[in-house]
Amino acid sequence: MLALRSLLFNVLFFGLTATVGFLALPLFLGPNAFVRRMMHLWCGLMVRMLYVVCGTRVELRGREHLPASGPALIASKHQSTFDTFVWFALVPDVAFVMKRELFLLPIYGWYAKWTGHLGVDRTGGMAAMRKLMRDGKHAAAEGRQIVIFPEGTRTAPGERIPYQPGVQALAQTTGLPVTPVATNSGLFWPRRSFLKRPGTLRIHILPPLSGRGQLMERLEAAIEAEQARLD
Repeated sequence: MLALRSLLFNVLFFGLTATVGFLALPLFLGPNAFVRRMMHLWCGLMVRMLYVVCGTRVELRGREHLPASGPALIASKHQSTFDTFVWFALVPDVAFVMKRELFLLPIYGWYAKWTGHLGVDRTGGMAAMRKLMRDGKHAAAEGRQIVIFPEGTRTAPGERIPYQPGVQALAQTTGLPVTPVATNSGLFWPRRSFLKRPGTLRIHILPPLSGRGQLMERLEAAIEAEQARLD
């Protein structure tokens, strides 16, 4: 039964994503707000479908730490593909920090580039970091909510790898506090896995941290302590 439900969800997920993506291409001719609204609706549909088909319920705690509007810098644990789209439904105007290669993907990459997500060349060294800082400052000036995965890649539940300096650079450039986020999404939508498991997928948003004084140490401690409880 788990395999059948997962198969149905995957068919619907990719099929509907492709269909909606192609049908909504004319939105590129209008303001970005039209595309953002479409992404918000699509994300809400995917979250609902995950519950109906797979029995995976999404629980959000700490919503009061998210802005209703205006710029924000959000550092989220990254365990699953789920993390790469759920923020379209959680904040009004998300700007993901993502590897530049994703811009080359059909449909998703087109939308990501058109709506101004922040592409990073992970082999670009300091030049890539300076570009990230410029792009982040511009996104913050536009009132967008920047979401960055501080480890720079997906991790399995219970796995820990070093946090990367991109969060620190964005905090210094934008002057924004950093909102830590923990999630157990990898337990229900594992990386490189066909199966989608039932249960309660939790997203815990923690109080923002100021960008001063040992930010990375405080950020990692906050996320990983909450992560240990979720995993």
